[in-house]
This record gives sequence, C-alpha cells and structure tokens, in this order.
Amino acid sequence: MAVLAPLGGPWAVFIIATLDAGIFGIPVDPIVAYYVHTNPHRFLLFSTVAALGSAAGSMIPYIIGYKGGEALIVKRIGQERFSHIHGLSEKYGELALIVPAMLPPPTPMKLFVFSAGVAEMSWIRFVCSMFVGRFLRFLILSALTIEFGPQIVDITEQLVKRHLTATLLVLGAIVLLIVAYNLWRKQRSRNAQQSSAK
Repeated sequence: MAVLAPLGGPWAVFIIATLDAGIFGIPVDPIVAYYVHTNPHRFLLFSTVAALGSAAGSMIPYIIGYKGGEALIVKRIGQERFSHIHGLSEKYGELALIVPAMLPPPTPMKLFVFSAGVAEMSWIRFVCSMFVGRFLRFLILSALTIEFGPQIVDITEQLVKRHLTATLLVLGAIVLLIVAYNLWRKQRSRNAQQSSAK
C-alpha cells in the first residue's frame, strides 16, 4: 500500500487486481474495501478499475490454458476435478465464469479461467464475462463496505469457508434460474418466428 500510494487509489487497485488475477494471488478485496471505506463516493470507480484489472490479469492463465495447459492443470488438481470444471465451462459458457468470479476466496477462480482457455472460449467473451462477474463482486463488496465497514471482507470469507455447500447451492439455484429464463426466451422467440411464418 505504501509503495503504490503515490499512484493514487484507482491505479493502485488496478495494479493489485491485475497481479492478483494473473500471477501472485494478492488479496485484492481488502484493498478495494479500504479505498471504498476512505472514499465511499468513488465506489463505482474502484469497482470498475478492480474489475478491469482482474479481467486483464486473467488473460495470462487463460492464454496458458488456450495454448495447451490441460496437462498442467490435470497434474495439479486431478483428472476428475478438472473434467468437472471443464464440463461446466463447456455447458454453461459465460455463466461458468461470471458466477465463480462473483465469489470471494477460497473460490478456485484460476481453475475456471484455465478451463475457459482449454475450452477455447473466444477472448472477447472471456474478457467480458470476467469483467461482468468481477464488477458485480466488487460492487456488492463496495455496498457492504459502505454499510458495515471494511471488516466485512473477513466476515464474508469466513462465511464462504464455513458454509461453502450452502453458498454453492444458492449460486446453483441462481444459475438454474438464469438457464431456465434463457431457454424460455429462446422458445418464445421460436414460437414467434413460427407464428409469423404462418
């Protein structure tokens, strides 16, 4: 924080978010919470630059996966776990990135990013999905920080660690609702086209 302070809040958040997503795994949530707590009227700016940094940094593991990093991931986490995450990426596409990107640690976000690369998701869809997921996450974090203070970061992480199953069930329900809505919308569009054709 002391080293990055001369750059100003937004640049510090962007740099840390980029490093967190791409290389070192620096905890970015406390940084965002700190700046939002000290400058609550700029919460939208901090959420945006943090999401941009996360999306930019995630390009590193995405490219590794895209260029053939499957063997590396399988060696590290096992074939079964990789197949599960990879299956989610292929089945749900953008949602398989947006939903995990909204979760705080200890969500294994880099595994989902690697899998998106292995699944050869287009980089435009990848970047947009990462930005949307991270932006929603930091927006929620900002709102909670303004309401409860920066200590909400520790509380949220503890809740996820202790109630991971419940958290995943809630997110699964949200995903199912979104999928059902998309299917309903597509069916409605098909019905409208068939009606107009008649």
